[in-house]
Amino acid sequence: MMRYALTRGRVFDGERMLEDHAVLIDGGSIESLLPQQAVPAALPAYDLGGGLLVPGFIDTQVNGGAGVLFNDRPDVEGIAAIGRAHRRFGTTGFMPTLISDRRAVMERAIRAAREALESVPGALGIHLEGPYLNRARSGIHPEAVLREPESDALDLLTGLGRDGVTLVTLAPEVTPPGFIRRLHEAGVLVAAGHTAATFDEIGAALEEGLRGFTHLFNAMSPLTSRAPGAVGAALDDNDSWCGLIVDGHHVHPATLRVAIRAKAPGKMMMVTDAVQTVGARGHEFELLGQRIVREGGKVSSPEGVLAGSDLDMASAVRNSIELLGLPLEESLRMASRYPAEFLGLGTRLGRVRAGYDASLVLLDEGLNVRQTWIDGRPDPAMPFPISG
Repeated sequence: MMRYALTRGRVFDGERMLEDHAVLIDGGSIESLLPQQAVPAALPAYDLGGGLLVPGFIDTQVNGGAGVLFNDRPDVEGIAAIGRAHRRFGTTGFMPTLISDRRAVMERAIRAAREALESVPGALGIHLEGPYLNRARSGIHPEAVLREPESDALDLLTGLGRDGVTLVTLAPEVTPPGFIRRLHEAGVLVAAGHTAATFDEIGAALEEGLRGFTHLFNAMSPLTSRAPGAVGAALDDNDSWCGLIVDGHHVHPATLRVAIRAKAPGKMMMVTDAVQTVGARGHEFELLGQRIVREGGKVSSPEGVLAGSDLDMASAVRNSIELLGLPLEESLRMASRYPAEFLGLGTRLGRVRAGYDASLVLLDEGLNVRQTWIDGRPDPAMPFPISG
């Protein structure tokens, strides 16, 4: 891997927009961010053509892509296919997400995620969404596999090790006292989702180490006048993060605007919750033995139950501007910097800064993806000339 520059573009460094600046990359890292005129003349360069260079998008909840559902392909090849599909839309870091499944499938998925850390560009770990969920809020998750934690669940959920990030979505009310604390102390990130927990039950979970809320509003106890529920607890807490699916189907835009204003700054992040439809053709698919239909930008069962999404991160950024009225800068932070901080990776991802990983996205005026870099390497599927 060589030393080169990214020149003649605007740069969003994670905090502010910079004109007439260039980014120097050495190997897989950002060497410096400097004025355009300071770039050494002999250094090979990518001409960005006036495009916008931003930190790479990070998706903490991606179930599938390119026709592949992680549950159906819990192996390295499946993770790689999902990563390639979402990279086209600016995702340079992702957490392959396993929907509630049998123990054997969970074990295979964790082994695959451990191997993918070494071989799949952008793979950051694993997100286990279930199976320790509340049947009353199961959504599309098969009730037959939902269960309380097994006696050795801690060993299972820490199987990835410390080299990658493990995120577990669970319903606090179906787990025994102290379970969340033990996961937290073992380095596992814990999020509440598919939960009927009360405000007080969520409060107890936050004290034990609960770190986030999976697809806020969806499949969780709502905020009402005398029962704040999981949603109320999420918005009331200043230290946890919330994942938002900004597709215009999962949550009404007005509800998202209110929630963003209510939550502490920097704690709302975009997720796709994408299933295998992203980057794939067709209208009908299968999800864990259930028929699902893609139509009008959403994915649901024939009965109308939402079954993940057909969303990609670049579309989520555009939607946050068009549907929610958010500034471009904040929309970009919600797609990169905030999820990096949630995952504990904020010292190397989510900004364009010296010493950070060279994981970047080039956007055109319409915020469409023109190129991505992961650890300094451009996407070979998106040819981009280098000069010098």
